[in-house]
Amino acid sequence: LIFNMQAFRTKQAMQAQMRPNQMRAFMRRARVQVSVQAAKTASGPKVAIVGITGAVGQEFLTVLKERNFPYSDMKMLASARSAGKKQEFDGETYEVQELTADSFKDVDIALFSAGGSISKKFGPLAAEAGAVVIDNSSAFRMTEGVPLIIPEVNPHHMAHCKIGKGSIIANPNCSTIIALMAVTPLHKLATVKRMVVSTYQASSGAGAAAMEELWEQTRDVVNGKPAVPKIFPVQYAFNLFSHNSDMDVDSGYNEEELKMVKETAKIWDNKDVKITATCIRVPVMRAHAESINLEFEKDITVQEANAALAGFPGVAVIDDRVNNRHPTPLDASNKEEVFVGRVRQDISQAGKRGLDLFVCGDQIKKGAALNAVQVAEQLVKNSA
Repeated sequence: LIFNMQAFRTKQAMQAQMRPNQMRAFMRRARVQVSVQAAKTASGPKVAIVGITGAVGQEFLTVLKERNFPYSDMKMLASARSAGKKQEFDGETYEVQELTADSFKDVDIALFSAGGSISKKFGPLAAEAGAVVIDNSSAFRMTEGVPLIIPEVNPHHMAHCKIGKGSIIANPNCSTIIALMAVTPLHKLATVKRMVVSTYQASSGAGAAAMEELWEQTRDVVNGKPAVPKIFPVQYAFNLFSHNSDMDVDSGYNEEELKMVKETAKIWDNKDVKITATCIRVPVMRAHAESINLEFEKDITVQEANAALAGFPGVAVIDDRVNNRHPTPLDASNKEEVFVGRVRQDISQAGKRGLDLFVCGDQIKKGAALNAVQVAEQLVKNSA
């Protein structure tokens, strides 16, 4: 694996020197000025992107290009505030259209990433119009009959979904996707009985405004100025805190933690697996990290685990004990793979029925846009 650290440091230095208004302009360009090419073909599906001006909406375009996804027509949809903006894609200039109840006529696949309330309102309308909705919000994840899909893990759960038959498919939570990409090959080997997860979640998970806040606060603190919280209730730079999702005051678990518990059981179709999670927001720009402890029903060695991980699609192992080189969020940023390392036997458990591992994955890419496009690819295969 080769990483262009010089390019990263140059970009980092450039951004660190920006004034607040320059930073806002930089973030806006990053969100709305993506120009890419994909595989336009008359036989491809007609695609709509809901939430095109957001971070994940823009990442959809990048991933569609990177994976050469076939399409015959593309529709860019957003709020009335963004309607009329121009978006370059595949050598053409598109005008962003306002999302309405009539937006999905003649649409085959609708990629949604505009928040749960928008998905709840417009997702069923799109499905009724004949589109297959691939939704990135939490709106339908636990709805009975709605497949919750990680294509490498449970594609069989969407075998009945085909282009031309309106339906809804849910994208799991980003932390769930990243965890299960690493744990599923081990689960297949020795069956997970219990999983304990601690997440270290980047600012990208809270959107572009949170990413900007982290840059601004870091610059202010370094320059001896006070950090001014805007998105989060506490200082973000040089700090970490409990994930900012709503908390169940009775159980003490926050919404992000409960998503991981419930979604894993649904994806694995296994209500017996025991899961607990602690989710933390950390001052990292992009890509989540997770520390995972596993208890298995059968013995599993480190060698067996590493072989299973290395052979699982979408997983890359960085596990160099001699040089203490293991995954970092920078390794995972803008990468498709989920990176796994620190694989070791859990010495607190008897025999060889416990493992610890450390995982990093890009929250915007595999945790959102890439997974959704992979679901669309699976849909095309189902419909062939």
